[in-house]
Amino acid sequence: MRKFQFQSGEYYHIYNRGVEARDIFADNYDYLRFLRSMREFNRLEAIGSIYELDNLRKKERTLGVHMDTECPPAVDFISYCLNPNHYHFLLGQTAEGGIEKFMHKLSMGYAKYFNEKYSRSGSLFQGAYKAIHADNYGYLLKLLVYVNCNHEIHNLGKTENWPWASYLDSVGMRSGNLCNLDIVREEFGESENFKSFCQEIIPDIKENKVLKKYLLE
Repeated sequence: MRKFQFQSGEYYHIYNRGVEARDIFADNYDYLRFLRSMREFNRLEAIGSIYELDNLRKKERTLGVHMDTECPPAVDFISYCLNPNHYHFLLGQTAEGGIEKFMHKLSMGYAKYFNEKYSRSGSLFQGAYKAIHADNYGYLLKLLVYVNCNHEIHNLGKTENWPWASYLDSVGMRSGNLCNLDIVREEFGESENFKSFCQEIIPDIKENKVLKKYLLE
């Protein structure tokens, strides 16, 4: 049982890994599917499955009509990193119940896709996702680096060589629009400043016992 309730306007570190530490991404298409799920399920209203959503859009194109499938987002993505057997998000809640609704749809939708693709059954993730409240600004900035650079923090390779994280967008090496980069821009200005900040504190994060418990190898 979580000891707090998610509050709108607050930021949270959300993370989980595969059951028994198994990989949850087996190929590049799995990463792409998860990223698409992050985008499509980020809405307060139910959409069914991505398959159903694709059929609806196909019908729109065939009939030459537009069916209103837009609705307010449930969460604000600040940063993310997808590693072979786990993921990390830094999210802002934009509406009441937003994080819980989004995470339920994301977890159930991706697990169904993965199990069907790989002919397996049962849980894909290791229990319920974990959530930590970023309850002060200094901690929020440290989490911003921790999530963006998680691949490097796990000693899996250099951050700039890993395409499945928001770091490339945060430092201007890619022009993705999934994440809200306002905090990065307002705090650091030029992207090089944020890049330097990341490289400066990555060694400290690796040694910091407060964040070490979130390392999900």
